[in-house]
Amino acid sequence: FRKAGRPASGAVSHRNWVEFTPVLELTAPWEVQFQAQRGAPAQLTFDALLDWSKHADAGVRHFSGVATYRTVFKTDLATKSTGQQWFLDLGRVEVMARVKLNGHHVGTVWKAPFRVNVTDALQSGDNQLEIEVANLWPNRLIGDAALPQEQRVAWTTWNPFSPDTPLLESGLLGPVRLL
Repeated sequence: FRKAGRPASGAVSHRNWVEFTPVLELTAPWEVQFQAQRGAPAQLTFDALLDWSKHADAGVRHFSGVATYRTVFKTDLATKSTGQQWFLDLGRVEVMARVKLNGHHVGTVWKAPFRVNVTDALQSGDNQLEIEVANLWPNRLIGDAALPQEQRVAWTTWNPFSPDTPLLESGLLGPVRLL
């Protein structure tokens, strides 16, 4: 180990990762479709990305499963002719996501950085983005713990959660940016 602030003899001080330049933040409304029969409404519009566990609707707060986010964004980028690489950074995702752009599967992410290469799918003009987000099961079990047996959405032989157990953050938290 060398002392702080002293590079090794002959060493060049530089970063060993790629620096990305944000080009566009996707702030348009998101159409969010929730997996059926999981307690959430079939579809909602989010004007901003948010944590499901803080949503006013108890069905969304306690939702566990897959929700699909859809939006359209415009670019005037010459993606093919420049040789430039383009990436979509999802910001924060709780817990994992599968990304499609203009009908092309561009990647699945489950750990930071939640980033996929969209170079081959990105086009000038309108781009249709679809992000499927899956979260964990505890929020559903926590919500069900407060319900009578006949109203519960999920079933398990043992539920270690009570109605006052804190909920886990869930969903696409963002910010979603084109880099």
